[in-house]
Order: sequence, then C-alpha cells, then structure tokens
Amino acid sequence: MQETNLYSKIIAGTMTWGSWGKRLSISEITDLMNYCVEVGITTFDHADIYGDYENETDFGKAYAKSGLDRSKIQLISKCGIQMTSGRKNKVAHYQYDADYIIWSAEQSLKKLQTDYLDLLLLHRPSPLMQPDEIAEGIQKLMADGKIKAFGVSNFSPSQIAMLETRLSVTGNQVEFSLTHDQPMYDGTFDDCIAKNRMAMSWSPLGNYFREENEQNSRIKAVMEVLKEKYNADESQLLLAFILKHPVGIYPVVGTATKERLKASMEAVSIALELEDWFVLLEASKGEQVP
Repeated sequence: MQETNLYSKIIAGTMTWGSWGKRLSISEITDLMNYCVEVGITTFDHADIYGDYENETDFGKAYAKSGLDRSKIQLISKCGIQMTSGRKNKVAHYQYDADYIIWSAEQSLKKLQTDYLDLLLLHRPSPLMQPDEIAEGIQKLMADGKIKAFGVSNFSPSQIAMLETRLSVTGNQVEFSLTHDQPMYDGTFDDCIAKNRMAMSWSPLGNYFREENEQNSRIKAVMEVLKEKYNADESQLLLAFILKHPVGIYPVVGTATKERLKASMEAVSIALELEDWFVLLEASKGEQVP
C-alpha cells in the first residue's frame, strides 16, 4: 500500500478552478499551483469530468509552464462518470469496464501532461460494477507505471470489500465535515482505520458558509468563543475538527483563493482540545452526546 505521507496534509481541490467556478486563466493556474507548493500544499485533486472534461487540460498547460518538479507534487484524478455535457452520451451513467478505465486514465495523463498519476480513484460506485473488470484495468495501469496507487470515492465499506476480493484499495474520498458527519457512524472511517486506508474529505467545510439554519446558528455561537481561544477563523476550526479524527483525514480544500489556501495549511497546526471537539459536535447535533 502506498505511504500516505507522500501527500500534503491539505489537498488542493481543482474542481472550481475552471469553468465550474473561477474560470482561471492558464497563467493564473500556474501562479496558483506555485503558490500552493510554496505554502506546503503539494497534492492536487482532479477528476476527468471537472469543467466538462476541460479542467485537466488547462491544469496540464499550466503545469508545463510552472517549472515545478513532478517528483515533488502529487496528482490525483478520478474516472467513471459519463456526463451528457462535454461528451456525446444520451444519458448520464457510470462506466467501469477495463478498457474504459484504461482509456480514461490515459486521457487524464495526456491532458495533465504527466507520465503517471499518484492516485486514481473510481469517482462513484455503479450498481453494475464488476470487480474482475475493474481489477483488470487497474492492474494494467499499475503494471505500465501509469498509476502509482488505486482508490475510490464515495464508496461504502461493503462496496470496497467487494473490490478487495480482486485488488487492494488504497483510499476512500468521501464527503465529511462538522455538518455532514455520517462517515464517523456508518463504518466508512472504521473501515479506513481497520484496513490502513487513506481517508480524504471533500467539502470539508460542509454547508456552514452556504446555508443559514438552526444547526449552523448553534455552531456559530460556539465558534465565537473558540475563535478567540485558538486565534483561528471559522474555516480553520472546521478543518481542525475533522483533522482531529484518528483516521487521519486529508481534507480536499476547494478554494482557489490564496489567502484561504494558506489559512487551510495553518489549520493543520491547531490542536483542538478533546472537550472543545465535543462542544462543536454537540452544537452540530443540537443535543448532548449520549
């Protein structure tokens, strides 16, 4: 299994860098990549579908101009979702036959202008997954040196167990935050700890800044005290909450703003006290921990 300490503790999520968000120019992406590395963020999270299948191309052009040493950064990508935008599909679906997995990974390599991916993830589980087909594609990519490790995203422990009848699964990237804490209770993180699997969290800030509701009002009240105690802002405390979990979560931070990326890295050094962690959990749930 690949050593997880090869990845930066905060991962830069690139989903909003292109047409699905900030629409950064090639020069802006180059600048942002270099800034990430400057502040210690060396891992970049992609998916073939981001920006209607265009983000990887823009990132690859920026990487070619960046002057960055490939051995000093890590590239993650995902495959398996077939959208109707950006491709000639009559219906959105998942595709995980061996040939498609190989083709998709090779397309990502070409677009990213790199010889290998540090980690390839299956983006979402399909009801029609055949573990033999998936294993055939992944093993071929690994044998050819095109991917260093294999993992999944948004998979349940039982779905991973099915795949592991054929091949090893290095990590699982799932939605997890203070406001979306199901992976702590549905076996996802238990599975990662038990199997020494890398746990990654997408949307690590949850809906805290996006929605006004009773849950977030309760959290906000608690934050007023904790911000002063830890000399930290709300986003840093939200990250500190998930970083304290013993599974050793790697948050995938989706911002394209330099200041927020730097602040995210600074959150790694915040050591929430045990009772403060439970104060946040209690505020989120609206009731005492039983």
